[in-house]
Amino acid sequence: MTVDTNAPTEPVRKSVRVDCDVERAFRVFVEDFADWWPVERFSRTADEQYAPGVTLDRVVFEPRVGGRIYEVASDGIEGSWAEVLAFEPPHRFVLAWKPNDRNEPPTEVEIRFEPDGDGTIVRVEHTGWERLGDRADEARRGHDQGWSLPLERFAAAVAG
Repeated sequence: MTVDTNAPTEPVRKSVRVDCDVERAFRVFVEDFADWWPVERFSRTADEQYAPGVTLDRVVFEPRVGGRIYEVASDGIEGSWAEVLAFEPPHRFVLAWKPNDRNEPPTEVEIRFEPDGDGTIVRVEHTGWERLGDRADEARRGHDQGWSLPLERFAAAVAG
């Protein structure tokens, strides 16, 4: 039996509600990204993609189309995580997500900020798993579990 690796794979969808307006939620997500993102779990440094002893120096989010999210390691090497494909403050942005050097295309992450009474619902939709071929199911499962911690940290940053 042949498996069609081009068949669409179900997106990962996660959301969190925060008690602030859309503008503040967007601003904290983008401008304070390096402060709340769980780099100890989700970074190239945490994945040991560098030489032994190399540590994470900083994370940068360039807030514009064509910008990147990347980390800078203690040895000065930049490790890309994503390219910004769409940037529409304060409502959404879209990323070509690829926080590794594997020989495979990026997946796509859309983050939307929607008003909800006196708060905001932040929705993550992560798609494009079929682009990863044989790794699609494994990668999707990992990210399905993985998006929960960043959203928890983001909500804490907004509250804090």
